[in-house]
Amino acid sequence: MANTNLRFRAATQDDISVLKQLIESAFRAEDSREGWVGNSQLAAQFSIEAKNIKSIIDNPESLFLMAGDANDTLLGTIGASKSSPNGARLFMFAVDPQCHRSGIGKQILTYAEDYCRREWGSKVLGLNALSNRENLISWYMRRGFQKTGVTTPFPLEEFKDLDLPDDLHFVEFEKAWTSSYDDNPATQPTTGACA
Repeated sequence: MANTNLRFRAATQDDISVLKQLIESAFRAEDSREGWVGNSQLAAQFSIEAKNIKSIIDNPESLFLMAGDANDTLLGTIGASKSSPNGARLFMFAVDPQCHRSGIGKQILTYAEDYCRREWGSKVLGLNALSNRENLISWYMRRGFQKTGVTTPFPLEEFKDLDLPDDLHFVEFEKAWTSSYDDNPATQPTTGACA
């Protein structure tokens, strides 16, 4: 695919099925880069219920941001929610598997950060990643997220049929700003390439 202008908008209930399809395909995708996917069997079993997507869309303090091309084809998405008066949380970050390694993920994350700062006045952003996804963890850290030292247990009991490490857990990250939001339109990501 050629260079594409990314267009961002908040998802509506009409987008639930396409969001479900994108998120599941992104989380289930195979990736030859070691440390990105973690356990391939676990990734292959990932699913999200439509009612969970709906509840996020219906909540006035959460949303899915959709990134599409000029034809409104969905290329990626990320969930965001207000977690406190000054904080927000990002989740369900997904990019169309055909667009991996294209730079779209970086632009979606940057847009979501800007959105939370601009619309909610967020000064701290939180997110997490599975502990065995070493390259993804490094990628978040290159984007300015820092480990908080807090971890959340992974529900191993729900995946007894898989050979998962006993110490598998979620690593919590935060990114904080000390300055106010920059309204300069030049800071808003608008272009990306999907190859």
